[in-house]
Amino acid sequence: MTASLDTGRVLVIVPTYNEARTLRKAVERVRTAVPAAHVLVVDDASPDGTGDIAQAMAELDPRVHVLHRPRKEGLGRAYLAGFRWGLDAGFDALVEMDADGSHQPEELPQLLAALANADLVIGSRYVAGGTVTNWPLHRTLLSRGGNLYTRLALGLPVRDATAGYRVYRASALRRLRLDGVASQGYCFQVDLAWRAVRTGLRIAEVPTTFVERTEGHSKMSSAIIREALLQVTRWGVAYRLGQIRRAMWRG
Repeated sequence: MTASLDTGRVLVIVPTYNEARTLRKAVERVRTAVPAAHVLVVDDASPDGTGDIAQAMAELDPRVHVLHRPRKEGLGRAYLAGFRWGLDAGFDALVEMDADGSHQPEELPQLLAALANADLVIGSRYVAGGTVTNWPLHRTLLSRGGNLYTRLALGLPVRDATAGYRVYRASALRRLRLDGVASQGYCFQVDLAWRAVRTGLRIAEVPTTFVERTEGHSKMSSAIIREALLQVTRWGVAYRLGQIRRAMWRG
């Protein structure tokens, strides 16, 4: 299995903050699953030494790179920095992947293969064949409820809009006007999916297995949930009002 397929050069972007226990294994699994892929660790000055671990790996493997950022600024900004780095470096497909083991690198070849007929491929927990392992009931209800609300509010034809395991064509990212993205967390993933739909990009969902982390601590917080709820509601109201205005204009 190579990273080329028909996708060109592949960059797997792994944002980190205090992932010293999980990063090395995650990167090794990526390099085994798709040996030709490059990995970019975007570290937000982790106080637990994650950035040092990433740097040591990069010095031993020319396909591993590190982007050191001066402070913790959130998932969205970390990915945006990674996208800019990858686009400037000439990569053709850019992957979002967590460092905590929740996303399975062994499934990446299927996501890359689906890019042949898509601009954005989402590793989905909520299409046929997708699963979630070791989640408590309240997390399952929160995730499924959030995705249902997003679909209803935005008319979004995506089953798992909050999923963080994704592959973008570089050409698609260039069309999404990333300079205007300010959202974080789950909201960041919804934001980009919503932009992709409005831009007319082709989206595919591939079933994946999400495994709750067994080491380290989840970054989920009430602030992340609140941001997603408020932003999706704002976008949904604006979208539905726009539909009403267009219908009245046609009438």
